Amino acid sequence: MADPQEESKPLLSRVRGGSGRDRPEGAPACRSVQVGPGTTARRDLCLDQAVVFIEDAIQRGPPHAPLWPFQYRSINHRMDASSLWLYRWYYSSLCQWILSFTIFLILFLAFIETPSSLTSTADVRYRPVPWEPPCGLTEGLEALCLLVFAADVSVKSYLVGWAQFRKNPWLLAYLVVLVVSLMDWIVSLSLVCHEVGGVVQPSGPSMLKLCPQPTSVRDWSIAQNRLQSKPEVFLCGQLASFLSGVGPLALARGLFQPLRVRRPLRPFFLMQNSSMMKKTLKCIRRSLPEMASVGLLLAIHLCLFTMFGMLLFTSEKDAGQDKERLTYFRNLPEALTSLLVLLTTANNPDVMIPAYSKNRAYAIFFVAFTLIGSLFLMNLLTAIIYNQFRGYLMKSLQTSLLRRRLGTRAAYKVLSVTAAGEAHPEGVGVKPQDFLHVLQKVQLNSDHKQAIMEKVRSHGGDLLSADEFQELFDEFDKRVIKEPPPRPEYQSPFLRSAQFVFSHRYFDYLGNFMALGNLVTICAFLVLDADVPPEDRDDFVLGILNFVFILYYLLELLLKVLALGLRGYLAHPSNVFDGLLTVVLLVLEISTLAVYRFPHPGWKPEMLGLLSLWDMTRLVNMLLVFRFLRIIPSMKLMAVVASTIMDLIKNMRAFGGILVVVYYVFAIVGISLFRGVVVAPGNSSPHFSSPPLPPLPPESLPGICTEGVSRGCTEPPPRAPFWTCRPGCPLARGVQRQA
Repeated sequence: MADPQEESKPLLSRVRGGSGRDRPEGAPACRSVQVGPGTTARRDLCLDQAVVFIEDAIQRGPPHAPLWPFQYRSINHRMDASSLWLYRWYYSSLCQWILSFTIFLILFLAFIETPSSLTSTADVRYRPVPWEPPCGLTEGLEALCLLVFAADVSVKSYLVGWAQFRKNPWLLAYLVVLVVSLMDWIVSLSLVCHEVGGVVQPSGPSMLKLCPQPTSVRDWSIAQNRLQSKPEVFLCGQLASFLSGVGPLALARGLFQPLRVRRPLRPFFLMQNSSMMKKTLKCIRRSLPEMASVGLLLAIHLCLFTMFGMLLFTSEKDAGQDKERLTYFRNLPEALTSLLVLLTTANNPDVMIPAYSKNRAYAIFFVAFTLIGSLFLMNLLTAIIYNQFRGYLMKSLQTSLLRRRLGTRAAYKVLSVTAAGEAHPEGVGVKPQDFLHVLQKVQLNSDHKQAIMEKVRSHGGDLLSADEFQELFDEFDKRVIKEPPPRPEYQSPFLRSAQFVFSHRYFDYLGNFMALGNLVTICAFLVLDADVPPEDRDDFVLGILNFVFILYYLLELLLKVLALGLRGYLAHPSNVFDGLLTVVLLVLEISTLAVYRFPHPGWKPEMLGLLSLWDMTRLVNMLLVFRFLRIIPSMKLMAVVASTIMDLIKNMRAFGGILVVVYYVFAIVGISLFRGVVVAPGNSSPHFSSPPLPPLPPESLPGICTEGVSRGCTEPPPRAPFWTCRPGCPLARGVQRQA
């Protein structure tokens, strides 16, 4: 959304295609033209200008557009006939859907590009080899997306004009990001997808080549021999990390990993297309100075308590019982990290309990640190952020109101005509027929449009004054409450009585009670069968109960349709929720009966089809538990809380988009920097395949039982050639028994 200073400019100034600064070109043309060859064209131009003005004033985008809550239109654009046609075509539902799908597609490419995320598990030990797209597939899709973005920036640049384009930093950044992405895409295409299969290695003063990454022990041995024979050659990537260990070359390894510059830039396309995200970033930028002051206080707070902690919790010698206590305050980095974790997370026991077990008075240190840091400074930071966003929200609402009044006033100017026999300004107004014709073309919410049209028809044939024209748009500030469809009328007294009973709220209470009973039965069987393996469970009783409850839900659906009618039943969202789940449950139950027959004692058939009986039962139970949410609309307080949460989610979508952008960028950069660091072990079997170790003499146990105390004898310590443990641990006892 434009700044208030920009929105206060005349809507039909020279920049927007007019010929005057304060007097619009369209207004006198529409008023003065009576007959002539260009009358129809000029009148159509006036109507189109009015349509665009109204849409710019109150419209947030084409109806049903996927990213529409994030979108606001700019009022700075051309107003000639061809530009208006292009402008309305650009903001049509089809174009906005194409643009939104393109943004989704280019962001989704990261999940199928190398390294692919299309695996059932993320564990490097057990995940299968992921599907790798053929060379050129993702590049082709990305090329299509970039072409769409190129067309998007071209249309936007043309519509706003060169003067506005130079003043708009987002459009300039849009063009730069697009050019960089195209250049990087050309580089990837010229390398024929080999930039992801190897790493760049400098092998001479000015020559770069691709070296394949070692994937087997033989490759590592060959690489090690080459390193010994030619130590002057710099090995990069996983080779340098493997042969040199953790050291300075680890940074070089990350620098020489393949990094496609265009991938971290992809979230920019989402931000550029979302006006709400732009406003959120602007608000965050304005909040940074005050947040920095509180951040400085937090830094001083951390530094002071870090020094206090190091002075309190260190001693001359590290006794065995104090070793755990001294772990968190051994040196400055560890002490600072421990207090930072304590400040930002609920990690109090890990940091405090070791010191508290030594001396109760040490609790004063942690209580003071928590009170000052967590309860005062962090809450102060939250209050500053809230205050900044609240002020910015009020300013945004004022700007939106100014936008509406400017847009509606401009629409009034281009539609206003002089009444017959009148030559003074008091005789100027808008014909209701012209305004109704404009409303037919405007992309607005159908309910609000219908309310405005009814209000216009109530004026008859009189001209609409400026105040009356402005008041018509106050309908957008009102919430539309739809009346429920009329109930069916029955002649039979029995049907009328049944309609009264089954449409009463007590019938809904009965349905809620049945849903609660169903939930209790599922919970009871989960508790009773917690220790029973799935293959030994008898689902006879639970299957019968679920069958009975599903039949009741189906009967409830049919009776409500009988009482309210189909349209009346679908008019309530809670009924739609119930009906959809009931139909799904009915289909699953019929499928279960068709495959595994009717429940009977000892009902444990073998797996048939896609899902086993236990899987089908679990799926049905999950849907039944989910259906219990139907009680929310029946409880007023719970319904208010639920509606507040839903409104909060809607209003936080812009912040959610910012978080998606941040996590997406860090994920892409992390994949490029740390690729290949975690190497899958050669043997992922939980059983040892190597022969048992020879027995150790008992006299050698005290010498090797050292560092493994804190590790619980589950893994070797870093840089240790063999397992270490202490006498008394399970590993030591096992070795003693073997000896």
